[in-house]
Amino acid sequence: MSAIPHILVIAYVWPEPRSSAAGSHMLCLLESFQSRGWKISFASPAQRGEHMADLASMGIDTQDILLNDASFDQYLSELQPNIVLFDRFMMEEQFAWRVEKHCADAMRILDTEDLFCLRHARHDLHKARLKAQTDDWDISTDTSPEMLFTELAQREIAAIYRCDLSLIISEVELGLLTDTFNIDPELLIYYPLQLMAPSEAQREQLPSFSERCDFISIGNFRHPPNWDAVLWLKEVLWPEIRRALPKARLKIYGAYTPPKAAALQNVKQGFLVEGWAPDALSVMQGARVNLAPLRFGAGLKGKLGDAMCCGTPSVASPIAAEGINGALPFPGGIGCNAEALVAQAVRLYGDEERWLEAQAEGFAVVEQRFERHLHQEGLLSGIEWVFANLGEHRLRNFIGAMMRHHSHKSTQYMGQWIEAKNKLKE
Repeated sequence: MSAIPHILVIAYVWPEPRSSAAGSHMLCLLESFQSRGWKISFASPAQRGEHMADLASMGIDTQDILLNDASFDQYLSELQPNIVLFDRFMMEEQFAWRVEKHCADAMRILDTEDLFCLRHARHDLHKARLKAQTDDWDISTDTSPEMLFTELAQREIAAIYRCDLSLIISEVELGLLTDTFNIDPELLIYYPLQLMAPSEAQREQLPSFSERCDFISIGNFRHPPNWDAVLWLKEVLWPEIRRALPKARLKIYGAYTPPKAAALQNVKQGFLVEGWAPDALSVMQGARVNLAPLRFGAGLKGKLGDAMCCGTPSVASPIAAEGINGALPFPGGIGCNAEALVAQAVRLYGDEERWLEAQAEGFAVVEQRFERHLHQEGLLSGIEWVFANLGEHRLRNFIGAMMRHHSHKSTQYMGQWIEAKNKLKE
């Protein structure tokens, strides 16, 4: 195995750091790898978006690939990477068997982004409550086995076992994997949001409480939790906030704004759908309070990370706040239902003393929990150890070897069947 890693990233989508936290997180990963001088190739079956990062300018080779197509085998055979990183478990399902066939000795890393099984279980719970038409329930961060042990969880946990390392973005999810799913901690690396707190000089340049106005809510509209939050703001939360603060406005930002979202705009009510923000940090700095009333979801919320770096306190649901502050005070307010969220938003918007406290708490959270230097070395040294001791590491992961056994390769046989079917059509 080569002494210098050559990493092939197989991504679910092309990274868009200005559109989503996932895109920004991926870019930080790539920059971390490059800091060690590692070679990177990047491939995805997704369509390239207008906001995707310029990987070529970073010296990263890119390749469009196809699902269920042998052309990937040829690409892989010629490239011969010695590390393959799967961006989300669906890419591991689609391509890992081909990697094993053509690059059996390549180290495998899974970047989970967030746990799909957790997010989907919470979404199912949320939909069931909406169907029951009850409005007296609190937003739940339930992680009980009864809720989590689904077919989707089986697929995602199997992918984690089949890989040599998995990157986990949230301490909550790290604990869930080790305590509830009993995964060996040696297979996991905690790699959260990578943020940079402003220096003292930069903090002095940030707009003050009196120089800021209005509320902000930001998030990619293609992400279901974000769209649900916008609807809840429109129908329930914002009318109550506006009643208490009749001059305040709410500005909604997000990439890929659909017509149904644009149609929610109502200038008279102060509900403004602004669409994509070319510079999210700039619009965040101008707002007094960030609203993140997510009713389901998983992982860490990049919108809260941006807000803390901009000195903008947030009012969030327990789902949005999960994994952010640890034992530190949350930089703003948390509300588990509509009444509590409205009360927190109104108070924070008008209470300068509390607002300044929350701003300082946000800087502290970034400095103590998410500064890049806190996690980058652990990530890279962890990968390097497994890379240098791959045989020994795999001997300790018998379940992973078992999961890669041919009797568990239904995705391989399905992929080959689809490939053959497509050839017959041609």
